[in-house]
Amino acid sequence: MTAQPFTVKISQKTLDDLHMRLADTRWTDEVESAGRDYGTNLDYLKELVDYWQNQFDWRAQEAKLNRFAQFRAKIDGLGIHFIHERGKGSNPLPIILTHGWPDSFFRMYKIIPMLTDPASHGGDPADSFDVIVPSIPGFGFSDRPHERGTTNDRSAGLWAQLMTEQLGYRRFAAHGGDGGSPISQLLALKYPESVVGIHLTDLGWHSTMNLDPSTLSEAEQKYLNASQARSMQDGAYAMVQMTKPQTLAYGLNDSPVGLAAWIVDRFREWSDCDGDLERSYSKDELLTNIMIYWVTETINSSIRGYYEDAHKPSLQSGQRIDVPAGLALFPKDFPPPRELAERSLNIQRWTEMPHGGHFAALEEPQLLAEDIRAFFRPLR
Repeated sequence: MTAQPFTVKISQKTLDDLHMRLADTRWTDEVESAGRDYGTNLDYLKELVDYWQNQFDWRAQEAKLNRFAQFRAKIDGLGIHFIHERGKGSNPLPIILTHGWPDSFFRMYKIIPMLTDPASHGGDPADSFDVIVPSIPGFGFSDRPHERGTTNDRSAGLWAQLMTEQLGYRRFAAHGGDGGSPISQLLALKYPESVVGIHLTDLGWHSTMNLDPSTLSEAEQKYLNASQARSMQDGAYAMVQMTKPQTLAYGLNDSPVGLAAWIVDRFREWSDCDGDLERSYSKDELLTNIMIYWVTETINSSIRGYYEDAHKPSLQSGQRIDVPAGLALFPKDFPPPRELAERSLNIQRWTEMPHGGHFAALEEPQLLAEDIRAFFRPLR
């Protein structure tokens, strides 16, 4: 089916309901001098919610989103939302950018113009891209799957159909972080004839699965030990989402403050902000991302992806992807040693960034866009 133009337009009834819920929040308590030790800080969350209720302008953010050309297409039975912005150079390279959790297609809004129109952002017009940014099934304005088995592997298949059958691109590039990393890797693994290269900001958790300890280098062993310790300290969110997402979702789907607390906690932990979120993002940016979950009621369907891929992993350690790969690694994102990445990827570019974290496209868009342009330059 031909893609149909799409405009973000949330009903006033939905916004009025949100404001009522924010006004009627039943706040919990907090121990003295808690800081951030117990999770999302009460004082900061009250400050953010006060701004949300009294100053945040969703209609202004809606207009900002609608500056991009957006569409929805039916692919393999699912409605898929995507941005499709044409490049301004003489021969743009198509690139599909994939977000993860708990972000959304909004993650990419700063780098889209940097890639479509590099000349206006200090770059070479020869490095321009046609940029496609889909919403993963169960996220944002894509459909919420109601059957089991909507894994990263299925998303990769949907992306291949979107790019080749729906948009008519014979060859294209891919970039992703968080969940977008395994989806991009699966595109390269399953459709190497179509993918010119993949650019990633992380490897994905599958890269540390089922490795033979006797084959590990000292650097790999040190990284895996640190990764395990990190999971014990800060991995409870993932264990809940991989095992009991439905139980968690009732509260997050019913309470906007609960949803904000859950998402803000991840942004604070994974960003290069020393605990001060607004060193990296504005309140408007944080709340626009949260709003995309709230107004679409997709927190349950988004976290369900953790369950699906935990029970049926789409990628296994040891699988070799021969398509050229580039990694842009940001220090707050717990970067792996190169030898671990080289077990599965054909590394052609390895960039260790001076600063930045997990949501690089939002936090350090200039650094990321420059690295994407540089990596794909010889692959055009």
